[in-house]
Amino acid sequence: MHPHDESELCRTPIDRTSAHRPLPPARVLLWRARLPLTALLLGIACVVVVDELRPPPAQTSPVPVASHALPAGHVLVASDLTLAEMPSSLVPSGAPTVAAPLVGAALAVRVPAGLPIVDGLLVHDLVTGPAGTVVAAVRLADPAVAALLATGTHIDVLAATDDGSTGRSLARGALVLAPPEAAGRGGDASSPPVLLAVAPAEAAALAGAGPSALLSAVIVE
Repeated sequence: MHPHDESELCRTPIDRTSAHRPLPPARVLLWRARLPLTALLLGIACVVVVDELRPPPAQTSPVPVASHALPAGHVLVASDLTLAEMPSSLVPSGAPTVAAPLVGAALAVRVPAGLPIVDGLLVHDLVTGPAGTVVAAVRLADPAVAALLATGTHIDVLAATDDGSTGRSLARGALVLAPPEAAGRGGDASSPPVLLAVAPAEAAALAGAGPSALLSAVIVE
């Protein structure tokens, strides 16, 4: 190294202020952080206000609804019904909360899928027979015989005419059904109708017997 280089190095000033520069005061740091801190506090305040104003969750109750579209007159089975949660305030008074009591009831109107099954949609005092049968109402010539037929009795229905010709069989083994309560309170007391569960073809024969046919019943096992 040349001598003059060493002398120049000695004359170069050394900046020692950067090593001992004082840190910014706390108020300066807070001033710089004012915007992020304000945003954070506003966010916390909004969360608290929204949480206070949010209404409590509505109470719900299970209600049986139609699991698929059902036609009028359909007799409900378990697969026709499913439970859905509804706000308790919207559940009709007296509506069932389980599906079991509705099984076997018949619909008075067509019901779309998802509609709650309530009392107003059902047919009351529905008279039905065993599977494969239809219900026919007949008037027997002798009202006293009709009064003696107990529910569950099986009868053959015979038809005769006023001219004394040989009678013919219109239905065999027809099942006597219990009449609806409304029918038991009214109707023609002199010749009350008898409700029978018969085959569809027999129902057609009974309907076609005509008013001149005198119907009689023979009790069978």
